[in-house]
Amino acid sequence: MTAPFRNLIAGEWTAASDTSPNVNPSNLSDVVGDYARGSAADVDAAVAAAKAAFPAWSRSVPYARHEILKKAAAEVFARKEELGRLLAREEGKTLPEGIGEVTRAGQILEFFAAETIRLAGETLPSVRPGVGVEVTREPLGVIGMITPWNFPIAIPAWKIAPALAYGNCVVIKPAELVPGSAWALVDILHRAGLPAGVLNLVMGKGSVVGQRLLEHPDVTAITFTGSVGTGRRVAKAAIDCDPMKKVQLEMGGKNPLVVLDDADLAVAVETAVNGAFFSTGQRCTASSRVIVTEGIHDRFVEAVTARLSGLVVDDALKAGTHIGPVVDQGQLDQDMRYVEIGRAEGAKLAFGGERLNRETEGFYLQPALFTECTNDMRISREEIFGPVASVIRVKDYDEALAVANDTPFGLSAGICTTSLKYASHFKRNSEAGMVMVNLPTAGVDFHVPFGGRKGSSYGPREQGSYAREFFTIVKTAYTLA
Repeated sequence: MTAPFRNLIAGEWTAASDTSPNVNPSNLSDVVGDYARGSAADVDAAVAAAKAAFPAWSRSVPYARHEILKKAAAEVFARKEELGRLLAREEGKTLPEGIGEVTRAGQILEFFAAETIRLAGETLPSVRPGVGVEVTREPLGVIGMITPWNFPIAIPAWKIAPALAYGNCVVIKPAELVPGSAWALVDILHRAGLPAGVLNLVMGKGSVVGQRLLEHPDVTAITFTGSVGTGRRVAKAAIDCDPMKKVQLEMGGKNPLVVLDDADLAVAVETAVNGAFFSTGQRCTASSRVIVTEGIHDRFVEAVTARLSGLVVDDALKAGTHIGPVVDQGQLDQDMRYVEIGRAEGAKLAFGGERLNRETEGFYLQPALFTECTNDMRISREEIFGPVASVIRVKDYDEALAVANDTPFGLSAGICTTSLKYASHFKRNSEAGMVMVNLPTAGVDFHVPFGGRKGSSYGPREQGSYAREFFTIVKTAYTLA
């Protein structure tokens, strides 16, 4: 037995009064490790440490922050296979996907290392004679971070890196289900030379650790990724605090992929299968609604079904596995419940939806493809967050666009077409924050803004240089010459 993984508070690895096991969803007998389960008192200590560290860190030379983030990025790249294996063990992504996510975390750290020396302001003439105006950006203070289980290293990276780059201090609470990757990332950043208190890690329950972060008066801002319901509670709590907190929310999606009659069938099939089912469908950007015009519908469904029948669902660490397990029993139960809901609503289960047994006990689910769906069915309206997709037949492009936009979400949307006219029109008229043409709705770059509209996002965008909109505040200063 190894010692429990501890919280990082004020530069010290600190034991908690309780721990929880991190279990491999591909093999329930494999415990990745025992991780600290923090308390409200641990949060208070972490926030106090971050507050104390903020004056010096926020005024540190940008190049010092650059060097720390760059050093951390180099270690992440050097250990990508090891960290990718850890990620696959605790979350259930296939090993190639895990290594890819770790690589992205390194790229994010590297990008924001450079951002430390790219932050600029403005010097403007006043409308009044003899007065100068300076517009600058300053860090906020202590940032509370609540991250989800589906991207256990990339999402912590894309929140922590800009926060530190712009001079903020951090208290992060990763998802209790998958704390290992976040712990490893924090350890790397800590050893890269961060001063004590600048970055603090408190693992544990959302109802305890997350709630205290929301309530704490010295937490200046909260950035959250998770479900819509929890996001609404986070926003309300942030506003109800005294003082009010700045808030950034990334929430759910019910993302449409439109397939038109003129689409390249092979491209459309691969785009749909990748977007809907890879990473076990556990992505907020997954293509969970596939909207297909009449002329290609039957050929498309037949080809997708054939492609799904060739996919291997197995242990995430096994070579040749295309789709790993669902993350835990609760998520598996939810996925299976929606399969039954779809059947009860009159949709046709064209493929899959069965619980699978493998060599090791795990949460294995055969990808489920529903056809003969309508856009008012629950399986077409509600986020399932698993390998379950519905195919909706439509008459033409105009109906496809209307159905695509008929959703309370607005994160990502895609279209498969060889028509420049339809591609251009869809990019302009899709009510989503991110639009893909002949590409999966899931899969974005690290150097450009990430986020959606309607119920999918609230507050400034994440990632790229647009991250400064959340992690800094604008100050305008006037000087009489």
